[in-house]
Amino acid sequence: MEGDIRRFHQQLCKYEDSALRMIYEYFRDDLIYTVEALKTQSLLSELKSRTRLRLEHYLLMKEDIGAFAFSVNLVEDILREGREAVIGFWESLYALRTDCSDPNLLAVLNEITQTGDTLVNQIMLDEHGHNLNPELKDIHKCHKQHLLEETQSLVEHIAPGSKQEEQSFYISERFVNLVVVSNNQVRQHSQNELIKTGIKHEKYMYKTKTVMEHIIPNRLFRWCHRSGSVPHTVMVRGVPGVGKTTLMQKFVYDWVTGKLYQRFAFVFFFKFRELNRLDKVSLEDIILQQYPYLRNQLGNILQDPEKLIFIFDGLDESTHQMDFRSSRLCCNIKQLENIGVIVVSLVKEFLLKGCSVLITSRPAKLISTDIGVFRRVSEIMGFFPREREMYFERFFQNTELSEKAFHYVRENDTLYTFCYIPSYCWIICTVLLMCFKSQPTNNDQLMSSLPKTVTQLFVTFVANILANHTQNVKDFSKVLTSMGWMAEHGVMNHIIIFDERELGLFNVDVSSHLLSSFMMESNQPPNVTYSFLHLTIQEFLAALVHYLDYSPEKLQRSLNEAKSYEDNRCEIFLRFLCGLSDISSWSILKPYLGDLSIQTPNIVISWLQQSILEVWKVNEYKDDKRQLLNVFVYLFETRNKALVLESVGSCKRFDFSYVPLSPLDCSVFPFILESCRETERLNLESCNIQSEGLERLTPALHTIKDLSLSDNGLTDSSCSQLASAISSNRSLRSLDLSYNNQEGPHFNDLMRALSSPTCRIEELILIRSNLTDNSCSHLASALSNSQSLRKLDLTDNRLEGPNFCDLMSALSSPTCRLEELIFNCNGRLIDSSSIQMALVLSKNQSLKTLSLIGSYLVGPLFSDLMTALSSPTCRIQELILRDNSLTDDSCYQLAMAIHRNQSLRRLDLSFNNLSGPRFSDLIGALSSSTCRIEVLMLEKIEVTDKYAPLLASLSNSNLTHLDLNRNTISDHIREQILRSLSLKELKISYRTFSREEVGPEHIGRWMWNGVLHLG
Repeated sequence: MEGDIRRFHQQLCKYEDSALRMIYEYFRDDLIYTVEALKTQSLLSELKSRTRLRLEHYLLMKEDIGAFAFSVNLVEDILREGREAVIGFWESLYALRTDCSDPNLLAVLNEITQTGDTLVNQIMLDEHGHNLNPELKDIHKCHKQHLLEETQSLVEHIAPGSKQEEQSFYISERFVNLVVVSNNQVRQHSQNELIKTGIKHEKYMYKTKTVMEHIIPNRLFRWCHRSGSVPHTVMVRGVPGVGKTTLMQKFVYDWVTGKLYQRFAFVFFFKFRELNRLDKVSLEDIILQQYPYLRNQLGNILQDPEKLIFIFDGLDESTHQMDFRSSRLCCNIKQLENIGVIVVSLVKEFLLKGCSVLITSRPAKLISTDIGVFRRVSEIMGFFPREREMYFERFFQNTELSEKAFHYVRENDTLYTFCYIPSYCWIICTVLLMCFKSQPTNNDQLMSSLPKTVTQLFVTFVANILANHTQNVKDFSKVLTSMGWMAEHGVMNHIIIFDERELGLFNVDVSSHLLSSFMMESNQPPNVTYSFLHLTIQEFLAALVHYLDYSPEKLQRSLNEAKSYEDNRCEIFLRFLCGLSDISSWSILKPYLGDLSIQTPNIVISWLQQSILEVWKVNEYKDDKRQLLNVFVYLFETRNKALVLESVGSCKRFDFSYVPLSPLDCSVFPFILESCRETERLNLESCNIQSEGLERLTPALHTIKDLSLSDNGLTDSSCSQLASAISSNRSLRSLDLSYNNQEGPHFNDLMRALSSPTCRIEELILIRSNLTDNSCSHLASALSNSQSLRKLDLTDNRLEGPNFCDLMSALSSPTCRLEELIFNCNGRLIDSSSIQMALVLSKNQSLKTLSLIGSYLVGPLFSDLMTALSSPTCRIQELILRDNSLTDDSCYQLAMAIHRNQSLRRLDLSFNNLSGPRFSDLIGALSSSTCRIEVLMLEKIEVTDKYAPLLASLSNSNLTHLDLNRNTISDHIREQILRSLSLKELKISYRTFSREEVGPEHIGRWMWNGVLHLG
């Protein structure tokens, strides 16, 4: 380890000051991102040992100003301190690489170590570009100017139907960073891709800080530590509207303005939808049709392929076959082929070997595409919370309005979740701006009119478009009907690009002014194509048409067909179809579209009820939880509480364990559970619910008695949210937070909530919650003050340390009402803990069950526990000492405690090695008339046949249940035990004994006594 750091140090020392500074600034954005994710204490400790920096003031800075601002400050301060600080900083990061295994850090360090002396040259090339001959230099300048005009403006749609003209902004001013992560996995989707990405989104928010590599645009064609090379072919995927085209536009703009990748002398930017009109062409033809001014120099430009990059945007919009497995390739820039062959030949480096290729696509397209030929596959995740807020600020350009709008959306679970998609942000902001303008003063009226569900959002969107047009109701209905049937055809058949032939087929009036409010044109006559402003607008109009132009046959066919697609392409369409059955949504559209069909909602609701029945029936035999959740979402969109109550109101228990839940899914639960009223248990184990999802879920908790949130990646920050839910919840009795990371400063908030007089929690499960000695004082406070807590499970934490005595003191306090303490696998309890643990046994008058599995109870600790167990004040009824390395020497102390204890009813000594001469002391104590033990567990204690007489002597005991599993006991000894003892239950060797094996007299006697459990 130190040898590697020393070699890394030597490599850094070889760089001159200017080169070292250049490298540092080149990686500046990566460093900020990495520092934000690292543990501050670990980083500062390393820095302290490797630099002369004074770091005291940084300890509190992160908490005061936030992780991102802290990272920016630290990275900039290091640079200002000069060479020694910079080298020390790099060494510190290198030393931390094995502990944090952050892919973002590894990528940076690998790029430095692997590229070595060539790194500075690469940076110089990326910043200053190649030396071109005079002819190429002129055409290079001309090409950049052309691309600057194409990419410098970001056209933003205005509110549809508005009299205003479309606004253009400089992309550098308007662009909000999109989060891109490395993601080489392309799986068959069982869900709508928009919803699938929503489910992954919050997980990636966490994983980009831990195991997912965050790819800023200037990293796309830089060192990839997973492949161990610089990639020349890159795929960037993302759901519709997430910003693929905008990111490509910004990529080209940054190249034009010299901000990144000057290593490429020429960038060629194409959109697949514009290439659809081309048939047999050559690569030379494709380039010259887009950039005719390159004709005289194109041959010279293409002579150096490594200086070229081809960008193809929108693979999913291509009508050409793109088979990356195909062996049909072309190698000549003049060879006539279809677009698919040319693109594949570029990607597979058969054509212009050494050039770089960047392609974007929707995930759905890639399911049937071999993407193994790409050296880097990345995914645009859209906006994380910080970027969402920035978008609102830039859209409204008015602080008061942007804060008002963002606050409303932040409080609305459904709308806020969909804000990860930039085009959704535009739709939401557009609708809210319309609402603000129509209700400028009456705040209560405004808030009640704002949309609550996705269906209501699009209803309001369409209503405001129609309100800004002058056409009459009949024209509105006619245009929307024709567009709607075409939209539905597209949804069912994965079509998002329509040509004039398809518009004619569905009688869509191209001359209608209303058309431009929903669809946009591409290309020039005679190859004009149309697409909806966003795929979800297409899905909404596809649902709306069934309410405008009712046909029972078409509706039933659409419902059946939509349900049949395994890729769930119609899931959002079905959500809208159910949502439009809400009568309040009709009323918004009625002034513009007249009366909608009254038959459609009846059929949709009947279909939904039938779907619910099918799901219930399926779930009796099959664990199809996602299907049930989909039904919940449909019910949520209807806003029909009576329908929910009628459909699922009698269900006492919902189990969605191991179903990945997005924050949007979580927001559905409050509505469903509030409508049901009778649900008592909600199991959400391993559902990937993190901070945003938990916030959405919280309102649902006031009706639940038993909640499991185990194994969800919840961190300390979630404790405050849980505390708030607990404080306001008078129903919750059991809470399972196991396998999360609860350790941290906010854990005290959770414990304070448990101490609240309004808290009713009786059972708290914190298995493997990363709790340490630091948590003991907070746990102690809760145990001393809680009026309700009866069971606490602290299994597999590391609570030993100086504060452990606080926890034990609280358990010994007369105010502690705990009845069951599970303290398994908490490390080796030190001898100093023995007296404190013993006090708990002897002083606590409420504690009935104590489990100390795997606690290595040896020496003074065991002696003290046995002394406490012998105390007349001990009230323990069940003691579990499995797997504690107890030996035959322990038997005497156990025997003495059993003789004296009057409360113990259940004793588990399994998985210890108790066989030996002292084992008779233990059996003697158990056979004593003073012993009250009824259930004895002796599984795998190394007992053999020679102990048969001893075991037979237990006939004088009070035992009703005996477990001798995993011991080496032969059949004839088993017979002796059966004849000697009068038990209700006996377990031996995991065997089920037949009537013939045991004998009818034994079977009869055992059945008479109660339970026959012989295996």
